[in-house]
Order: sequence, then C-alpha cells, then structure tokens
Amino acid sequence: MSAQNTRTLTLDRAAAGRRLHAFYVLTKPRVNTLIVFCAIIGMFLAVPGGLPDPAVVLAATVGIAFVAGAAAAMNCLIESGIDAHMARTRGRPLPRGELNPVETLGFAAILGGAGLLILHQLVNPLTMWLTFATFVGYAVVYTILLKPRTPQNIVIGGASGAMPPVLGWAAVTGEVSADALLLFLIIFAWTPPHFWALALYRTEDYARAGLPMLPVTHGAEYTRLSVLLYTFILFGVTLLPFATRMSGWIYLAAAVALGVSFLRYAWRLYVDYSDALARKTFRFSILYLFLLFAALLTDHYIRF
Repeated sequence: MSAQNTRTLTLDRAAAGRRLHAFYVLTKPRVNTLIVFCAIIGMFLAVPGGLPDPAVVLAATVGIAFVAGAAAAMNCLIESGIDAHMARTRGRPLPRGELNPVETLGFAAILGGAGLLILHQLVNPLTMWLTFATFVGYAVVYTILLKPRTPQNIVIGGASGAMPPVLGWAAVTGEVSADALLLFLIIFAWTPPHFWALALYRTEDYARAGLPMLPVTHGAEYTRLSVLLYTFILFGVTLLPFATRMSGWIYLAAAVALGVSFLRYAWRLYVDYSDALARKTFRFSILYLFLLFAALLTDHYIRF
C-alpha cells in the first residue's frame, strides 16, 4: 500500500471515528448515565431480599438506555437552533454541522425503535409502554410544548425525568407499586433545585435563546428562593421511604446528612449568590442523587 493510500485510509478512519463520536454525543451520555443508574436501582429495590434476573436487568438496562438516548437525540434535533445561541450547547453536533437533521432523526428512530423492541420482547410490554410514554413526555411534551412557553417547564416536565426507577421496577415486577412511586417522587422533587441552580448561572444564555426559564422571567432572587423552598420539599420527600418502612435507619441517616448538605448549599445560594456557588450546587445535586439512591440500595440489602 502506498503512502498516499495509507494517509487516505487514516483520514477516513479518523472521519468515521468523529462521526461515531458525534452520534454518541447526541445521546447526552452523562445524563443517560444518571437515568440508567436510577433505573437499575429501581430493578434491585423491587426484589425483597434477593437479586433480579440478570437477563432482565441487562435487557432492561440496554432498552431504557437506547430509548433515553433517542429522546436526547430528538431534543438536540428540535433545539438545534436554540443550541447554536447558547455557550453551553453550541458545541453539540448539530450546531457544529457534524451531523444533519435527517441523520439525527434516522439515528433517533433506529435507536429508539431498537430499545422499545428489546423492552417488549425481552422484558415486558408494560415497561415498553411506560418507556415510550417517558420518551413522548421528554421529546414532545417538555421540549416542544413546555420549555418554550412556561417558566414552570422543568417542574411539569420533570415527571418524565423522574420515571427511570419506575421503569426499572416495572421491568422486574411487571407492575408499578407505591414504593416505585416514592422513588419517582424523590426525583420529581429533586429536579427543580437541580436544574434551577444551572439556570441561575446560565441566565444570559437562556435569555439570548428566548427561553422563559425562571431566572429570565422572574429574576435571580425569586429563583434562588424557589431553589431553597424546593430543597426543603425534597428533604421532606426523602424521609418518606423510612416513614413507609421501605427503608431503615441506614438510609434515614444518609438522607438526613445529604439533605442538610443540600439545604446548606441552597441557603448559601439564597443569601450570598455567586455563579461559582451555583455551579457547585448544580454539581453537588448530581452527586446527591447518586449517593441517596446508593444509600437506599445499601439499606435494602442490609435489612434483608
């Protein structure tokens, strides 16, 4: 093989690698990781004193991850024009021209269709339909209907983001129980303070893009107060698994410690705001959810 052919092959491989990476970025892998983690926690919590079927866990994990990735790709497609005006998102594949809308739509259709097929054939129809409803809730209800129209978009649209543990629970049991809905409620209450912390230090981005996020429509002080109040709500909600005997003392201790830490961030954000603190609050909120659900899982197996 000539040197010229070798260089051409190397360039082709590099271009193919960049395109694959662009498709991967469309799925919002960091967000997807949290979604899948919460779904897996739901699967394990659904089994008292034992382990779920590994085949079901694998199939449900792949199926949910695929559909979540498809929903993220659709969000990127629908908001590509908005993303181009925001510093946080202008590096995504569509604004950069690395992928076009037809490719993105095809990728989302194939990935989402494969995920739903896996869930229907290898898990159960209930999980498939709940996952499809979650897809519609995020890609259509939140992205198209709520986000451009109301500053409460993340509160209402947070229902779709709170579904992963319910999907995991349904995958293993074939039903949705009250305990599964408690997990849903925790994430539902967590979403506003988590997202508004981000919105506070990205207010100019959202204003430039014309999106009616809370700090844009109601101001920073009102948003900081909302973060604090919702964090109090979250603290109370996280105590419910102990109150209903879904969990024991280990989880309670973790929930209180993590809740006090989150409240401390929210209080500081309210009385002494800075963009740096808002960034720290946002990052802590992600760690908070990981640790809270990990504590719930640990408590579950120690008790049983």
